[in-house]
Amino acid sequence: MSPHDWYVAAAYGLTALVLAGMIGWILADQSARRRELAELEAQGARRRSERKAP
Repeated sequence: MSPHDWYVAAAYGLTALVLAGMIGWILADQSARRRELAELEAQGARRRSERKAP
């Protein structure tokens, strides 16, 4: 492998790691937000979209 090939492979590898980290972060955050929403709804909070117009 030439130095150029190593550079390209490293760039693709780093990009894959960053994307995997971002996807993991998004999934973990989504889970936390759903838990928070479930707690709020259990406490009686309702969504604005469920309110009826006057």
